[in-house]
Amino acid sequence: MGAGMNTVKARMKSVQSTMQITKAMELVASSKLRKAKEKVEATRPYHDALHDAVGTICAMCEAADSSSLFGSKNGSLPSLYIVIAGDRGLAGGYNSNVFRHTRAIADENALYLPIGKKALEHYKYRNLPIFSDRYTYVSDMGVGESLELASEITKGFTDGVFGSVVLVYTRFTSMLSQNATSETVLPFSKENFNKNTPNDLIIESEPEEILLKVVPQYIGGIIYSAVCEALASESGSRRSAMNSANKNAEEIISSLTLKYNRARQAQITQEITEIVSGAEALQ
Repeated sequence: MGAGMNTVKARMKSVQSTMQITKAMELVASSKLRKAKEKVEATRPYHDALHDAVGTICAMCEAADSSSLFGSKNGSLPSLYIVIAGDRGLAGGYNSNVFRHTRAIADENALYLPIGKKALEHYKYRNLPIFSDRYTYVSDMGVGESLELASEITKGFTDGVFGSVVLVYTRFTSMLSQNATSETVLPFSKENFNKNTPNDLIIESEPEEILLKVVPQYIGGIIYSAVCEALASESGSRRSAMNSANKNAEEIISSLTLKYNRARQAQITQEITEIVSGAEALQ
């Protein structure tokens, strides 16, 4: 009986220690989430403005036509999938949802550009073709890194390294909801932009010249916006996962406490019975 009680007590202590860690992680995730959410709210208007600006240029110079440098897809070339996952685990289904969504949309002739430690580990472990492994941590992706990556992607597309570019990330909806989504970055398509975009503006430079200058800035802004969404989503998912872990730990501790009290009560009852029996034997 005593050995069983000691086992239950040791398990309670272990669960309490784990709960202290998960509570600390929940607090850290909550703090990061607030900051990340502010970035998301600040970058979304910039994302929309970039989208409208490129839509305006496409409407002016009919950049989405098959003759355009950025408006045609070469089906014989591989598609590049930029996959933004997390830097760490313990975030519920955050990382697995991104990889599942990518598998659902990726074709057989696919090339991957992972952003985030978990994404890099995922594709290296499976020996899938990787375009670049330089972007190990999502948290290190600032505006400068996003523009650098955008220039590399633009050059790869114009040089015929890949025929299309798809960005896969998790869009932050709320603290309790994050959805894996994808966005075709290149080639451009008229269906991807606002059909009401004005097309009667006058431009002085050649259309291709304008696009060569604007597209890297556009792609860089799209990537940075997606990074901000991904960071907020990861923190939100980790906060929810740690909150669930805390609740489960509390339920386990409550169950173990009840089990311990019952074992202790049984031991006390047994001891009283032995004392009474001994007293009666002496009479």
